[in-house]
Order: sequence, then structure tokens, then C-alpha cells
Amino acid sequence: MAAMVGWAHTPFGKLAGETVETLVVRVAREAMADAGIGPEEVDEIVLGHFNAGFSAQDFTAALVLQADDRLRFKPATRVENACATGSGAIHQGLKSIAAKTARFVLVVGVEQMTTTPGPQIGENLLRASYLPEDGDIPAGFAGVFGRIAELYFQRYGDQSDALARIAAKNHRNGVKNPYAQMRKDLGYEFCRTESEKNPYVAGPLKRTDCSLVSDGAAAVVLTDLGTALGRPKAVAFRAAAHVQDFLPMSKRDVVRFEGCGEAWRRALGEAGLALADLSFVETHDCFTIAELIEYEAMGLTGEGEGARAVLDGWTEPDGRLPVNVSGGLKAKGHPIGATGVSMHAISAMQLAGEAGDMQLDGPELAGIFNMGGAAVANYVSILQALR
Repeated sequence: MAAMVGWAHTPFGKLAGETVETLVVRVAREAMADAGIGPEEVDEIVLGHFNAGFSAQDFTAALVLQADDRLRFKPATRVENACATGSGAIHQGLKSIAAKTARFVLVVGVEQMTTTPGPQIGENLLRASYLPEDGDIPAGFAGVFGRIAELYFQRYGDQSDALARIAAKNHRNGVKNPYAQMRKDLGYEFCRTESEKNPYVAGPLKRTDCSLVSDGAAAVVLTDLGTALGRPKAVAFRAAAHVQDFLPMSKRDVVRFEGCGEAWRRALGEAGLALADLSFVETHDCFTIAELIEYEAMGLTGEGEGARAVLDGWTEPDGRLPVNVSGGLKAKGHPIGATGVSMHAISAMQLAGEAGDMQLDGPELAGIFNMGGAAVANYVSILQALR
């Protein structure tokens, strides 16, 4: 497979004075420096950038070349797969390493969302759904997951306590993440209670159940295992799986996240591991209901039993399987194209012992789940530190 030998991450949030270009340039330079390679050693560039109207500047792959003139004439490609765009870019880089068409691949993920007016943000995000069926849904993409939450509640009962526990856990974890957009422990009672500051947004989902509108970027440098073994630090991919499901929710049981489950089964099978072998998981909590269903899809609990994982403390940093120690999308923020790269970079930091206040005690194996749409694009990576 391949390994990450360098990474970089901007803070996430409303980043005044930044542009897509400045964010890309910043993390590209920092990731190459962290990997100890010069621009001339980069063989390929992959940029994850969703855009969908957030940036007037489209055709952004070549912006990475602005990081250094020595990147001129390097092949650069932009990848897009909704909210899984960042992982799509990483998996594309892995394929180039596997095909031996590149020794070093620079992967960058970026999004700038906060300069877009609120109503247009909703329109842009809704483009990650099936417009013929969901184009008029109230509350935009939150409405899509509000509908999923309503269906889940109908099938398994009111899960408001569990959703509030997930939100509170992730906000508490986010306090320790220097890159997180919201570093504030909101507490369970605030997340559980409807209020002027925490109103209902869609269905049973309140504001604290929804991830944040964010700017930000992250980058990693990929290389082959042989090269990685000679680097000062290296985090290897034990497995990487990508499963694409139907876009229309009407063609699926949207409460089950079957594509997510299939991606986990393939990745764990490829790695020769069980879920219990993992030290921690970073999973795609664009909405708290997503994290709840993902517990079930990854096999942590049975169907309809996801609440148990958070209510019994399994997913806390000191639990049986810590989930979203970074604060997740909920607290860290969700700049679409950067999210998947961020999940890989922060997991690499954990495994390399570079996670600062977020650091777990001696983690050995990490699982990452990043999805686009309502469990349409499903990516799972299994990571292990080499050195």
C-alpha cells in the first residue's frame, strides 16, 4: 500500500483574509516541509475541492503550483465526491503510488464556505443530494438528515438523549483540538434542550446536532512503503476501501447506511482486523444522527442499538473505542473538500504521537470513515504507524 510521511492543517473556522489559494499554498508548503521533501521531489498533486458555488474560482488544481515555482509542470488533478472529496483525493493518490507512476504524491483538501451568503450555502450543500427528489426539501441538507432522523426515531424510538450525548462528547473533545472551529464544552444539558441559542433546525435535529460552516485546508504527503521506512515518521495504510451507493434515498434504506457498512467490512477484511483491534475512529458526524447510525454500520453495536455506544461511554476518549477525539466535524468544523484530508492528517498525528492535548495513550491502529451525501460516497481507511 502506501504511507503518509508528512502532514499539515490550518485552523478551521471563519478565516478572515484567506482565500482558497492562500489556504492551499499554506498547507502545501507546510506538508512538504513536514515530510522533508522539496517541491522538485513531488511527482503528482491531487486537490480535493468540492466548491459547488462556494468559490468563484473554479478549475483550482493548478493553484497548488502557487506554493512553489518548482511545482510547475507537475501533473495536478482536482477530485470531487461531495463531502468525501478529501478522502477521494487521498485514495486517488494511493492509486498512483500503487501503480508506481509516482513516488511522492502531495494531496491537498480545501474549502472556503463562510464568504457565501447563508441561503446560498444551503443551496450549494443541497447539490450533494438527489435534486429531483430532495431539491425542495426545507432546511437544505440539514433537512435531508432531519428526515433520516425522523425515520430512525419512528423505527427505534426517540434518540434525543443519545444525539445530545454525541454533540456534548464531540464539543468536549474539540476543546483540546487547536485546529477546531469551536473549542467550547457546551455540556449535555445545553445540547439536549431546545432554546433560543439551540433551536430546532430540521425534524428532531437542533443546532447542536449540525456541523459548522467552515473555511480550512489540510494536506498530506504520500509515498510507497519502501521509501516511507527511510523517513523520520510514517503512518501506513493497512487498507483503503471506497463504496459508492445509489444517490436517490428512495432506492435505499437510508436508516441503515449500508454503503458505510460495506466499506468497513471491505477495509477491515483487507487489513485482516476486527473493529475491536482499532485504537480509535474518526467518523463523519456531519450531523449527530450520522454518527449514531455509523456506530451500527461499523459494527460497534447492532442495528437500532447505536445509542448504547455513547450512553454507556464506549466512544469517550477513555472508552472501548474512542470516536472523534478531534471533536469531529461537529466541533472541528466541516470545510467540505478539506474534511477527509483533515481526518487522515489528525489520525496520523495521533499515531505518530504528535496530537498534543488530544493525544491518546499509545494508539496503534486508526479507522477513518468519511462520506459524501447521505451515505452515498463511503470511504474507509485503516492506518498504522510504521515509525
